[in-house]
Amino acid sequence: MTDVGPDPKYSPPVLPAEDAAALAARHGLVEAGVRPGFIAYLRELWQFRHLTWAMAKGEVVSEYQDNHLGWLWALINPILLGVSYYLIFGVLIGTREGVDNFVTFLTIGLFIFIPISLVLASGSKSLLSKIKMIRSLSFPKLLLPVTVTFAHFVSAIPAFVVLVIIALITEDEVTAEWLLFPVALLVVLVMCMAFALIGSRLVHAFRDLSNLMSLITRLLRYVSGVFFSVQVSIERFDGAPAWVGHALEYQPVAVALTLCREPLMAEYPVQWQTWAVALAWAFGLLIVGFVYFWRGEGTYGRA
Repeated sequence: MTDVGPDPKYSPPVLPAEDAAALAARHGLVEAGVRPGFIAYLRELWQFRHLTWAMAKGEVVSEYQDNHLGWLWALINPILLGVSYYLIFGVLIGTREGVDNFVTFLTIGLFIFIPISLVLASGSKSLLSKIKMIRSLSFPKLLLPVTVTFAHFVSAIPAFVVLVIIALITEDEVTAEWLLFPVALLVVLVMCMAFALIGSRLVHAFRDLSNLMSLITRLLRYVSGVFFSVQVSIERFDGAPAWVGHALEYQPVAVALTLCREPLMAEYPVQWQTWAVALAWAFGLLIVGFVYFWRGEGTYGRA
């Protein structure tokens, strides 16, 4: 009888570790599932920058491709939600106390909070939702929460345009401070990117946290001044400790809404304190989120 196949007792020669590493480096091969160094990680992100934008555009297109009205829903949804909030909170409940131009106040709060809430909800699940992609392709996983953040802000651009038009109609005059509004949006974008980075790693490590994101988003909607003035509400509670008012007024989402209101609303003059706190939150959280997410590279996609 003739044996067919390789000799089961034969073992191919094994290269020493140093020779194997040199061979891999010569052919541009890297070990999968290992966290790269910090500088190498930054270089890798730069190399994949075009993929980030391509994925973000794909997310935006896929969101509306099955609808007959397509991109118009990016305008219709915020407007309908704004009308609903105005009738419920402005007319029925009466949260417009202390705000002269409640229409612009509510529009800014709502149209800015929508992308923030979407980033909190879907950005935190960006790793879990792309688990098959993570396991089959080699790329910096940080691209996933960043892509989600970009996609939601690109989708919100039509709503931001409507927001400015409403401010033009309801405000008395246009000042040079209006030019700060796009800068404020960039600060909010950076802040949301940090939320996505921190939330995505936490949810990847503790899957049950994904069930709490809707609760966290709902709580932020009701304590951040989306449809009421935080300052007026704080003044009602004379017996409350001062730190409670400061915590509500200067928590990240509330600061983000105030930051976007100040350039467009005359009754909310631009204050350096608001910008200082917002910049500190945005870039402080981004640094923490970036390092925290990078330290998890190599573990994403594992059971």
